[in-house]
Order: sequence, then C-alpha cells, then structure tokens
Amino acid sequence: MKMEKLGFQAEVSRLLDIVAHSLYSDRAVFLRELISNASDACDKLRYLSLTEPGLVADDPEFKITVTLDKDKKTLAVSDNGIGMNREDLISHLGTIARSGSAQFVQALEEGKSKDVSLIGQFGVGFYAAFMVADQVSVVSRKAGETQAWKWVSDGKGEFEIGEAERANDNQGRGTDIVLHIKKDAEEFLEKIRVSTIITKYSDHIALPIRLIEGGKEEKVNQAAALWTRAKSEITEEQYRDFYRHVAHAFDEPWGTLHFKAEGKIEYTGLVFIPTAKPLDLFHPDRKQSLKLYVKRVFITDHCEELLPHWLRFVKGLVDSEDLPLNISREMLQQNPVLTKIRQGVVKKVLEYLKKRAENEADAYAAFWSNFGAVLKEGLYEEADHRDVLLKLARFRSTNGEALVSLADYVGRMKEGQTSIYYLTGDSLEAAMRSPQLEGYRAKGIEVLLLIDGVDEFWVPAVGEYDGKGFKSVTRGGADLDAIKSDAKADEKKQEPAAAGIDNLIALMKLALKDSVKDVRVSQRLTDSAVCLVADEGDMDMRLARLLQQHKRIDALAPRVLEINGSHPVIAALAKAVSSGKGDAVADAAWLLLDQARIQEGETLSDPTAFAKRLGEVLGKAFS
Repeated sequence: MKMEKLGFQAEVSRLLDIVAHSLYSDRAVFLRELISNASDACDKLRYLSLTEPGLVADDPEFKITVTLDKDKKTLAVSDNGIGMNREDLISHLGTIARSGSAQFVQALEEGKSKDVSLIGQFGVGFYAAFMVADQVSVVSRKAGETQAWKWVSDGKGEFEIGEAERANDNQGRGTDIVLHIKKDAEEFLEKIRVSTIITKYSDHIALPIRLIEGGKEEKVNQAAALWTRAKSEITEEQYRDFYRHVAHAFDEPWGTLHFKAEGKIEYTGLVFIPTAKPLDLFHPDRKQSLKLYVKRVFITDHCEELLPHWLRFVKGLVDSEDLPLNISREMLQQNPVLTKIRQGVVKKVLEYLKKRAENEADAYAAFWSNFGAVLKEGLYEEADHRDVLLKLARFRSTNGEALVSLADYVGRMKEGQTSIYYLTGDSLEAAMRSPQLEGYRAKGIEVLLLIDGVDEFWVPAVGEYDGKGFKSVTRGGADLDAIKSDAKADEKKQEPAAAGIDNLIALMKLALKDSVKDVRVSQRLTDSAVCLVADEGDMDMRLARLLQQHKRIDALAPRVLEINGSHPVIAALAKAVSSGKGDAVADAAWLLLDQARIQEGETLSDPTAFAKRLGEVLGKAFS
C-alpha cells in the first residue's frame, strides 16, 4: 500500500503543538470528542438513508465501539456512520475550515485566550487525541463507496494518506480511529478507567457504545436520547455533559431550558445558553447551531429556520413530532410547522432571560456582557420582539459602573427632561472622556454609553421607549436649560460668554468656510474649549464614520463646531479679535477644529498643515 505524504494547514500545525502540550486540564476529554464525532457521523448517515436506504442496507443498526489492546498499547474508536473518502480526510483532518479559526489559534498562541471550550466548536476536537497518543491512524470508508482510505500522523506537521481496507466485522462503511497511547497516558488502556469516562461524558449518546477488551464486549451507556426523558430523571451533571456534547464545548451552560410543547404541534426542546462567548460570534459566516430532529432522527446541524440570527449563541436541539422524516432543506424554509416551532422556542428563551434578569442581576450582567450586543441586533431586525428585548437590554451609563435598564434610566430622569440621552463610542473609556458629556455631567443628567456597532442602527429604528425619545448628546442643541438639576448634582454654573464672542464666531466662520456647517456657543461644554456635533436632522457622527470606513459614503459631511464661550482660550481669542489681531485668530480657529477632530478619534486630513500652524502659534506665544 503506497502512502502519500502531505503537510497540515498552518493553523493545524500550530494548534497541534498547543494541544500536545496539554491545552486541556483533563486529558480524558479526548475520548468524549472522538465518541461525539462518531455519533455525529452516524446521525448524518441516518438522515441520508431516509432518501437513500441502500446506504445502510447491509448494516442498518448504528453503533459505536471502543476497543482496548494493552499488548499493542492502542485504543480504537469505531463507528458505522457516514465515513470519509480521501478528499474528506484531507479536508476534515488536515485543515480547519471553520470561520474564525485563524484568530482562535492566534489567541491561544499569544495567551490571550485559555478558553478550551472553543476547540470543539471549531471542528477540531479530533486533535485532542494527540494529548494521549504519539500516533493516530484513521481508516475510513464512505457510505456508498467501495474504497477505504487510511490517514496516519504523529501530529508534528505532516500526515500520510493512501488506499486501505477497513478491518471491521463487515468490511463496510464507517471509521476506525486508532490511538497509539503514550507511555504517560497508559491509564487510558484500563477498562475501568475508560468505562468510567464513557459513562461520565457520553451516557446521553443515543446510540449503543460498546467497550471491547480481550474479546469481551459490553454496553456501557444507556443509549437513550436525553431529551426524551422526564426532567425529574435528569441530573444537572447529565445536562452539563449533554450540553458539552451538543455544543462541542467545555464550559458550563449558563442556562438550560428543557421543555415539551403539546397540542396541535408537538415538539421537545433542549436548549442551552453558554457561559463562554465564542471567538467567532460576530464572524459573518457563523451560523446558528440549533440541531433539528424529527421523531428522534437527526435532520440537520444548522437549521436556520429554528432561531433568528440574533439568538445564534443558543445551543441545543429541537425534536419535532409533526414534520415529515424525509423533509428536505428546501422544504424547511417554507414549512408552517417550523415557523410555529420557531415562535415557541424564541418565546421560551426570552421568557427565561426575563426571569433571570429580574431575579439574578449579577448572573444576568455576566450574560449581557457576553451576548448583549447580539440580542440588540434583534431590536433592529425584528419589531415583533422589540418590546421584550427593550426590557431585557442593559447599558453602561454615566450614573456608575453598574448596568442599567431603560426602566432604571426613565425612573431617574430629571424634572423637565423629555429625552433619553445617549452617546455612542468605540470604547467605554473613549465615551467617558467625550467633551460632549460635560454639560450633562454638570447638571447630574444620566447619559447612556453605547459602544457596540449595532447601537448606531437599533436606536433610530426603535426611536423611543416609554414615550421618551432617544437623543444623541452629539447631535443638535443640548436643551439643557429646560432641565432642572437636583440638589445632589455637582452643577457647574455656566459662566457668561466672553466679550466680543460674536465677532470671534464671525471670524471663525470666515476662516473655516465649508469645513464646518456652523460655529456656535455651546451649552454642553464646561471644561473643554471646543467640540464637534452633528446638526439636528443630520447623521450621527459615529454612524457617519462607520459608513465611511465601510465605503458606504465617500466623505464626512461638515459638522457644527461648538465653542465654550467662557473658556480662557476662547476668551483670549475673542479679545485678540477686538484688538485687531484677526490673522493669528484664523490659524487658531483651524487648530481648534483639528483639536475637536482629534477628540472624536478622527485622523487629520492634513497633519502637515496642523503641525505648521501649531508651531507658528506657539512661536508667537513665546516670542
């Protein structure tokens, strides 16, 4: 048998090096990953056999076997599932095709993430075998094909592949994965140890798992679908292990929902909300991963019709009693039964989140930190659930470090305040430093700090909450005069504008021309000299920058330059204008505009001109 030598994809080689040096704290999970993959292979073939029964005619009973051989120091995991051909072996075992995989490996290498719960999600749980094996061989024959193939590697950069025969009882379809166990991992050749691992991690697998040693065979799992059992019969540990199987995860489930709908439409749901946030949560190729079963028969891994995209972090499955077993992917898209199931599952998840939000504020805050930005996509995309999502939403604000709800905010609004004020920013730190907040802070007016990209889109789509409109503190007039501050506010009195301010504004408008839409005295500034704002009715400044970055607009429209009429620099400039020094003031006007742009995190269009003006102004100041 001639074997061809090939190299791993770069990410695979890097990942194998990390895995080989004990990425996992518990090496026993390698067996869980291999059994989980074997179960998935059987599920996929069971689905295909609904329309192509000849694929399983010679071997209709699906099963998984684990074989121990102490003399050869091998552990083998075998299944009679869908199998793999040459192309599949190279694709599945030589590359990582999952979206975001390169970032995942890089994060592990750089120590930015020690979140081992992600490895299975990226389809690379197979590589955990190299924690306990110095060589792994895979012999597989794809269902419907006659040729078997062998894949062999020591996990050090290369693998070999060639034609083979599958040495199982019926010489048929499926896969054998043989691990040549390392000396320091020989505990995994002990029958009691392996049996305990299978019972702990894989008891919920709905296929018989048989353990073979010395020619003796015994079944070691219940082989009953966990979701079909009564909730009273299932322990938290069993729920956790099933979550880790179905999600290919290693973290604890933050939430577990096990429910059964009965009536005109009958279905069972067992869904989980993770504790850890996947690295590819916002990758454009990420799919929601709720599995669909029909009468305990697996149909598909990614049923996009079961959940909206803004619940893509939810894991688990739905088992329908009403859908036809031979339903196609195309039929799923228009099926009214699936539409009803989707409505029911979404309602269950939102009700669960509402209950946790009301009763467990700290736990809910942790959830929101991970998945709040995804839920907010629902505010923009789906008006039907907007009212519930608005109640679930939590925000940072200028009121303190704790997350606040919109109900909290409205309950603290000042006398005379008619709007919910917010500020968008690229980060919490940048938002907190924004000069546009100064006047609101001075009057003790709370401002929501919105730092997720989706905030630019859902806020205008929603418009209002509890009859109070949303208003950006970077747009239009500040309207602060109408709002009464309470006695607790550390209000700074607005000093009167400097003498000659009108002449200064006129000169600044003349100097800056079309670079600004207007120049005016600010209500919102107490400490800074200047800031930029969008005029009433214009696009919010951060949204405009985002659209420009994504080439949706060519250039930023001119903004309004607001000046602090009582600031020492502004007062000095107003005095200079009155003294006939208008030429120097023109340069200062450009410097102030560039200062405002820098405060907004923008790059200067002409850094050379900025540096020249700054040098000239400093030179005159110290001459």
